Amino acid sequence: MVAAEALAFPLRREPGFLRSFCLAALMHALLVAILLVGVRFQSSVPTTVEVELWEAPPPPPPPQPEVKPEPPPPLPQVEPEKPVAKPDIAVQERPKPKPKPKAKPEPKRDRENEKRMREELAMEQKAVAAQDEQRKERELKALIAKQQQAARDKGLATWTDKIKSKIKSRIPVQVADAVGGNPDAIFNVSLLPNGEVLTVRMKKSSGNKAYDEAVERAILGASPLPKPDDASLFQRQLELTFRPRDKPGS
Repeated sequence: MVAAEALAFPLRREPGFLRSFCLAALMHALLVAILLVGVRFQSSVPTTVEVELWEAPPPPPPPQPEVKPEPPPPLPQVEPEKPVAKPDIAVQERPKPKPKPKAKPEPKRDRENEKRMREELAMEQKAVAAQDEQRKERELKALIAKQQQAARDKGLATWTDKIKSKIKSRIPVQVADAVGGNPDAIFNVSLLPNGEVLTVRMKKSSGNKAYDEAVERAILGASPLPKPDDASLFQRQLELTFRPRDKPGS
């Protein structure tokens, strides 16, 4: 079947192939030649042409009148917007903080005045300290004097007790018992430093003459009387009190 078709339709060459190729090559060559000629023509140096004027140039044309532009038409008036009513519930604005008061400028310090005040204060403190020291010294002296007086009084009491005890031991017991009650018989006695009795004088009577006379005899009979343990406690005048009911040593 294929062979029959080949015989019925013999092979044909494609027409115009060589002619088309040659025509295209010719057109390209012509286009290149035109481009080369055009470039060469443009690269040539232009010739200078000089023109000599025989007549003056015509005067310039008169200036054209300036045309003022028409003012733009007035803009239409725009009514101001009406304020929008605030709602009933308005947000409460926070109160603005109050500005801090400005600090007052410190007055200039008077150095001389401050120095004088410091000196006066130091003097006052020194005077107070001195007064306090004097007060303490007076109190100490008073305390020492009080203690010394108490010791002196105690020493005198001890000394007079020894004297009275020696005198009472010489008063007859029957005379003392005969006295009603326990009255005081007071005597002033003068002594020598060695304890000897110089004088005896009754200052107050007990009301019983026999008892008073018995006490006076006992004072004279007890001489010399005991001396104090501390010689500085000796006194030339003594006031001695006797009672009939007091026992010796009391």
